[in-house]
Amino acid sequence: MRPSTALPTRFLSAHAVCELVRREGLDRTLAGIAQCIEEDFQRWPAFDKSARVASHSHDGVIELMPISDARRYSFKYVNGHPRNTTRGLPTVMAFGVLADVATGAPELVSELTLTTALRTAATSIVAARRLARPDSRVMAVIGNGAQSEFQALAFHHLLGIDTLRLFDVDPGTTAKLVRNLAGHHLNIVICTSAAEAVLGADIVTTLTADKTRATILHADMLAPGMHVNAVGGDCPGKTELAADVLRRSRVFVEYEPQTRIEGDLQQMPADFPVTELWRVLTGQAPGRVHPAEITLFDSVGFALEDFSALRFLQEAARRHGLGEPLDLIPQLPDPKNLFAALGEAAGPADCSTPAAPQPATRHAA
Repeated sequence: MRPSTALPTRFLSAHAVCELVRREGLDRTLAGIAQCIEEDFQRWPAFDKSARVASHSHDGVIELMPISDARRYSFKYVNGHPRNTTRGLPTVMAFGVLADVATGAPELVSELTLTTALRTAATSIVAARRLARPDSRVMAVIGNGAQSEFQALAFHHLLGIDTLRLFDVDPGTTAKLVRNLAGHHLNIVICTSAAEAVLGADIVTTLTADKTRATILHADMLAPGMHVNAVGGDCPGKTELAADVLRRSRVFVEYEPQTRIEGDLQQMPADFPVTELWRVLTGQAPGRVHPAEITLFDSVGFALEDFSALRFLQEAARRHGLGEPLDLIPQLPDPKNLFAALGEAAGPADCSTPAAPQPATRHAA
C-alpha cells in the first residue's frame, strides 16, 4: 500500500502576516498583492466564479467567498458587523484557505482580517491606475475607520497622492488616522463634512461601515475629472452614494452579478450600464477616456482578490521562512485506513470501567 504523501498545511497567523509585511515593507506588500490581482483579473475566463454566499442577521453578515481555476481553489470566511467595535471586536474578521485542485489538499490556511484590508486597498489601486487622472494628487477619505490607513498609504505609495482631506462623523476616528499617518510625508486637511472633504479632490474614497442605506456623496458634490472609489457599500441594503452619482459617472465593477446585489449599483435598474474591471485590464473596454469625465469604481470585494492575496502570501511566506505546519489532515501509512489514525483510542473498551446500560434486545419467538 502506497503511504500518504500529503504535505503539511502551512498556517499563517495574524502575527506571521504582520511579520511578513514588516520584512517586505508595506509599499512592496501592497504592490505585490496589486500585481497578483492584476495578473489574475487578466485571466478572468479561467476562473469558476460565483457571487459570495451570505448569511444575514440583524447585526451583520457572515459570508463565504469561493473561487477556483484549474490548479487552485480558495475560499474566504468573512463577517461584517458594524457594531462590533462596541464589543471590542473588529467590524471585519476573516480567514482563508488555498487548496490544490488536483488533490483537494489544503496548502495554506491564513488569517485574512489584515490581508482583506491590504487586498482591498490593492484592488482600489488596480482600478484607479486605469480610471483616475494620472495627475491626481489630492484624495478625500470619507470614513476614517479600520480600512482608511491602508487606502491612504496605497494611494500615496503607488499612485502619488500627496494630500488627504479627511472626514468622519467620529472626530476621534479621524484623530486615530492622523496619528497613524504621521511620518509618511502627507499633507492632511481635517474637514467638518463630506461636502467640505471633496472640495478640490481628484479622488474620493468612501469607507463607511454602517449597515443601512446611507447617502455620503451627492451628485452636486462631484467635479469634472473626479474618480470615486466607493468601498463601503458591500451588502444588500448598504449603500453610500446617491443614485444620481452613478447616473453622472461611468461605472466600473468587479463581478457584475454580485455588485448588482451588494454594491451601490443595487439602487439602479437591471439595464443600467456598467463595465467589469477585467475587461479594462485586458484591453477589451476603455478605462478613463477623457480628463473631464467622472469615473466610479463600485468596489464590493470579490473572491478573486482573496485568491490573489493568498497566493501572494504563500510565495512571500516561503521566501521569508514564515508560517508553521498545521496538523490539519491525518498523515496515514495506508490512505484507505482512516480508522487507524485513532490508534489506541480505537481499541477495546476498558473493562475496569462499568459499561453503560444497554437496552434490552427483544428476540423473535
